[in-house]
Amino acid sequence: MDTSFKVVIPARYASSRLPGKPLMEVAGRPMLQHVFERACESHADEVIIATDDARIRSVAEGFGAHVCMTSAEHTTGTERLGEVVEVLNWGDDILVVNLQGDEPLMPAALIDQVAGDLAVHERAAITTLAYPLAKSENETDPHIVKAVLDQEGYAMYFSRAPIPWHRDPAETGSGIGDANPVLHHLGLYAYRAGFLRLFSGLEHAPLEVFEKLEQLRALWHGYRIHVGITNRMPGPGVDTAEDLARVGRLLAGKNGS
Repeated sequence: MDTSFKVVIPARYASSRLPGKPLMEVAGRPMLQHVFERACESHADEVIIATDDARIRSVAEGFGAHVCMTSAEHTTGTERLGEVVEVLNWGDDILVVNLQGDEPLMPAALIDQVAGDLAVHERAAITTLAYPLAKSENETDPHIVKAVLDQEGYAMYFSRAPIPWHRDPAETGSGIGDANPVLHHLGLYAYRAGFLRLFSGLEHAPLEVFEKLEQLRALWHGYRIHVGITNRMPGPGVDTAEDLARVGRLLAGKNGS
């Protein structure tokens, strides 16, 4: 079984909350460079940065990355990956991991895990990861996406709402931290290149628009998503200036500075 894979990092300059985010300095380097280094620490045989912005291209090529220029019209990172697959003419069976450009603390082991999970689950169009919600996490936080799985580990639904709802804790226990059915979904995905070619042509799903979760488009159209479970939580991603400062402190500590 061929378990080789490629990583594509979609990176756009525009951001509603933090414009220019990929190029902002974190621990002395552009954030995008840290993400690229995490990808290079995995077992990927190729790492590509996909962008629509010349400023990102210039900086990325400056630290040695291979860059694929893509359209500015894409509404999701997955759609951007679909264009990369076409531009680089990748075969339909090639495994592709989508590592978001605001995840400078993503462990390489999780990148390897999500790719390996796709290699062994031939019925899955997509694989992703989740971990049991920690006691310290707020299950009502809409920024924490929850996943509900079937008995084989395939996704039944993803939501920003607290699912599954714990109706009777007095009967079933405290839930969080016990035999925990509440799973925190990680925004790390693997696909076969052939599915990425199809994805952009799928009609947007009402649930996808409602929840602002693009993986619901795949479920809506009948494609299966396998969710691997990990107990290794990544460091925080970057959505705000506060996140940027926090990640900077964590990276500075990691590097011993």
